[in-house]
Amino acid sequence: MSSVMTGERIDGGVYVDLGGRRVWHFVGGEPSGQPTVLLHGAFGSASAWGAQFADLTAAGLAIHAPERSGHGHSPDHDGPFTYSDMVAETIAYLEEQVEGPAHLIGWSDGAVIALLVAKYRPDLVNRVVVVSFYVNRADQDADEFFQLIESRDTATVDFLRSGYVDITPDGPQHFDVVYDKTVSMLAQEPAYDYAEFTDVDVPILLVAADRGVARVDHILALSRALPQARLAVLPGTHILPVESPELFNPLVVAFLTADPPSHWVPHP
Repeated sequence: MSSVMTGERIDGGVYVDLGGRRVWHFVGGEPSGQPTVLLHGAFGSASAWGAQFADLTAAGLAIHAPERSGHGHSPDHDGPFTYSDMVAETIAYLEEQVEGPAHLIGWSDGAVIALLVAKYRPDLVNRVVVVSFYVNRADQDADEFFQLIESRDTATVDFLRSGYVDITPDGPQHFDVVYDKTVSMLAQEPAYDYAEFTDVDVPILLVAADRGVARVDHILALSRALPQARLAVLPGTHILPVESPELFNPLVVAFLTADPPSHWVPHP
């Protein structure tokens, strides 16, 4: 395992301690702006949000981009990957580093984490944006991306490995461990019912890709379960934030910085 130290700076970010875990994060944007935490997905890192940083910063938001354990610059932890563990780590980050309510923007696994944080700790959340995700694996029928991962498709594995080995402090050989832990998690999780989110009473924007991994009807059903949900369907795939920032970014900025009404009111 890595010997990185708390406070050590590398690649524009810094390591912080979260209950004994060393987690790397990037902080930027307007320091006095509304804290906005970007949560990446499986095999991802803070760099996944590269197409969003400039527009979020221009909107006056304070950006926080942590890399969860075993991803990006953050060393891995002992034990399996689970959503409950990732949520606990994110809550610790919000409490100890952000120190107050924040907007959450989650992609893929990061989206599920954002929803669960909003469910269990609404005091730490202002508004939530979630994109390209599902909350129940069983609802996805044939998940082509997961099938490629589970079958260890050579091109897919090589692509994911290339994004890991250049920045991990655990060494290139640790990729196989992270890969196995991720496959084990995705084979069983997430496994939540829509009804479990009916008490998540914070403003949430759900962004679905019309050709993404997550089915649009799944996201629509979830939007109907959430009391303050808004739904947007944009052309794209699972990598929508990277593919179409010119569509995605203005939508997100408008939702986070304006005052969206809770329901439509007809003009008198």
